[in-house]
Amino acid sequence: MLGTVVKSTGSWYLVETEEKERVECKIKGNFRLKGIRSTNPIAVGDRVEFEKNEDGIGLINRIYDRKNYIIRRSSNLSKEFSIMAANLDIAALIITLNYPETSTVFIDRFLAVTEAYNVPACLIINKTDLYGKEDVEYMEALAYLYENIGYPVFKISVLKGENLSAIKEFFTGKTVLLAGNSGVGKSSLLNALSPEARAKTADISFYHNKGMHTTTYSEMYRLPDGGYIIDTPGIKGFGLIDMEESEVDHYFKEIFKISSQCKYDNCLHIQEPECAVREAVEKGEISWSRYQSYLSVLEDCHAEKYRKDEYH
Repeated sequence: MLGTVVKSTGSWYLVETEEKERVECKIKGNFRLKGIRSTNPIAVGDRVEFEKNEDGIGLINRIYDRKNYIIRRSSNLSKEFSIMAANLDIAALIITLNYPETSTVFIDRFLAVTEAYNVPACLIINKTDLYGKEDVEYMEALAYLYENIGYPVFKISVLKGENLSAIKEFFTGKTVLLAGNSGVGKSSLLNALSPEARAKTADISFYHNKGMHTTTYSEMYRLPDGGYIIDTPGIKGFGLIDMEESEVDHYFKEIFKISSQCKYDNCLHIQEPECAVREAVEKGEISWSRYQSYLSVLEDCHAEKYRKDEYH
């Protein structure tokens, strides 16, 4: 039987068949995934083949090639990572300018990962109903920055139901990963987009200005007009994927575009002479925040230069 993994709880997987039947499955005992060192070899969104045993339990014996996937890695577990979801049409990052604040470094690291794994991305700025004049000005500047780079940006208030129709239309017919730090309103947006979802929402702890985690495992829900949305555990800190220093600029679209004008092919855009990227930063053609995020990723790559972490 063929199906798509719609929920993963570690050792158990809920698989939806093409006939919309949902079957609880486990990995067949002698089945091993070669070359995969993630903590979860099978992820939500994976297309799998399975057979039912006499108890009605599915035994997964094959995983089909993924068109893409996206990972997260714990900053303090350098050799471990997990696949958040596979076979995605878009990865949507929900951010807030306050209550709590999402840093531009976090945004840029997320976008770098989506670029590295060939997953189209968009940004959703939530809680617009809470922002004062300065917040709104910053929001408009942020939206202008990322839209010019090539990422769609949606400005919404889930609480007030504002501008949700544009997101619903954009997501229809797609398999969407929904990600974001705790407290940004991810579960509330999920509930607004998918009646099937019964996610719990947690109040913000104003003392820490951070939210409590409400999602433990990734899960896929149907969208009313077609498509699926995948809820993922809140991300307190986004770890790095394994990349070479020379590759980092590939995952910052506007930096990569200008890097071809640098004098040296192996320019890392730090202090090399005749660096077109640094010149563009000084002229305001590349934003300072994006350049700082690039240097942050580059610094982490340099620190891990001699580690052999293999990701597949």
